[in-house]
Amino acid sequence: MTRTLNSSWRDRVSMSWADRRLESAELRRQGFRFVLAGAIVFLVYVGTTTFLAEVIGVPFEASLAIGFALAIVTHFSLQRLFVWRNDTAFALPLHHQLARYAAVAGSQYALTAAITATLPSAFGVSPEVVYLPTVVLLSGVNFLVLRSRVFHPATDPLHQ
Repeated sequence: MTRTLNSSWRDRVSMSWADRRLESAELRRQGFRFVLAGAIVFLVYVGTTTFLAEVIGVPFEASLAIGFALAIVTHFSLQRLFVWRNDTAFALPLHHQLARYAAVAGSQYALTAAITATLPSAFGVSPEVVYLPTVVLLSGVNFLVLRSRVFHPATDPLHQ
C-alpha cells in the first residue's frame, strides 16, 4: 500500500512538472506570436496611413482614421486566429470577444492619452519619452488581459 501511495504521489509531481513545462512552452509561443502580430499591425497601420496620404493624396486625417480602423480589424483578427489559437473552442462567443476587445482597446487608448497628456509636463520631458515606456507597459498588460479575459479557451486541456 505504501508503494502505491508513493507511486501516486510521484505521478502527480512528475505530471505537474510536465504540465508546467507545456504551459511555459505555450506561453513563450503565444508571446512570440503576440509580438509578431503587433509588428504586422504596426506595418498595416503606418503603411496604410502613409500610402493613402503620400501616394494617393487622401488628406492625412482621413488616412489616419482609415489606417487606424484597418489596424484594429487586423489586430483583432490576428489575436483571435493566430496569437491565441487553440485546439478547443474559445470560452466566449465572437460577439462577447468583440465587446471585451473593444473595452481593452478603448481603455488602452484612454490610458495612453491621459498619461501622455499629463506626465510629460510634470517631468519636463517630451511626450515621446513618456509614450514609449507606456506602450511597452500596456502591451504587457494587454497580453495578460487578452490571454485570460478575451481569447481564453473553453477548457484548459492541461487541467481537466
